[in-house]
Amino acid sequence: MTSAEEILPQPERALPRTVDRVVARMREIGAALPPRDGVAVFNQVYLSVTEEVGRRLTTGYFQDPGLAEELDVRFAGRYLAAVDAAAAGRRPPACWRPLFTARAHPAVRPLQFALAGINAHIGHDLALALVDTCRAREAEPAALEGDFDRVGDLLTLLEERIREELMPGPDLLDVADPLTHLVGSWSLERARDAAWAAFRGLWGLRGLPDLAEEFAERLDASVGLIGRFLLTPLD
Repeated sequence: MTSAEEILPQPERALPRTVDRVVARMREIGAALPPRDGVAVFNQVYLSVTEEVGRRLTTGYFQDPGLAEELDVRFAGRYLAAVDAAAAGRRPPACWRPLFTARAHPAVRPLQFALAGINAHIGHDLALALVDTCRAREAEPAALEGDFDRVGDLLTLLEERIREELMPGPDLLDVADPLTHLVGSWSLERARDAAWAAFRGLWGLRGLPDLAEEFAERLDASVGLIGRFLLTPLD
């Protein structure tokens, strides 16, 4: 059987620069992996979010569609870079390592894979993508806040759908399932708030690169710790 490293996109490929290209990459990754693979589970979740963002770029949903697209592409690029690093045998950021390590574990459930990927991406990558976008656009954080909240609203709706689709049933037994207690300890809304706070902290430290780097490294490690908790084998 072909290994995950062999079937994922090659790391030499440049990262996408439009939402449409991001969607194409995610579809390619999803088509190449077994559905039960932990990365494939998260990839499908993230693909549906990115497709929705792409649809809303032309509907007036975002205050600044160009800025929103750049943020979305830079954000997605950090996930795709982690995929490429794993495919090349390199270590991805600490926040992503639990997912790539546990991706084939038979006692980790699909909902855990989905939430661990969301945790890594929101908890670590989002703050850095916001900083990158502000620097590239020579913008202040306030310019991104409105569309940041709009994307957050889409993510919240998606999280509810994920929990409904991937949480095991029947409902009467959910309260006794350890998964219910595990995922109930993590909140997308709190993760979003923490990401914005981390972004403001990094932006405030932009003139102190050594401190900013240390801050980012500690953020990466702490988000990775949460990811290991979310991927606790339950069966």
